[in-house]
Amino acid sequence: MPFLELHTVKGLLSPEQKRYLMEKFSDLLVEVEGGGDPEFRKMVWINIDEREASCWRIGELWPTEEAVARHVEAREAMRKAVPGAQQ
Repeated sequence: MPFLELHTVKGLLSPEQKRYLMEKFSDLLVEVEGGGDPEFRKMVWINIDEREASCWRIGELWPTEEAVARHVEAREAMRKAVPGAQQ
């Protein structure tokens, strides 16, 4: 039984994006580990663990809630500008 845990900064992913990731990760695990057997999906565990920006450090970068909000805003603007972009 696979258990996949994704750690991310709180606020980066919308509920829809989390559901999308969970579906895609499940599909991949069914294909690779489950040999394509759809029954294997029942055994796939996925957890998305969100932590406040203040809990992260990436090299010398200390993300802030403001930086996360700017990133999300820019990403959403780009998606609206590009036809067919993943929502």
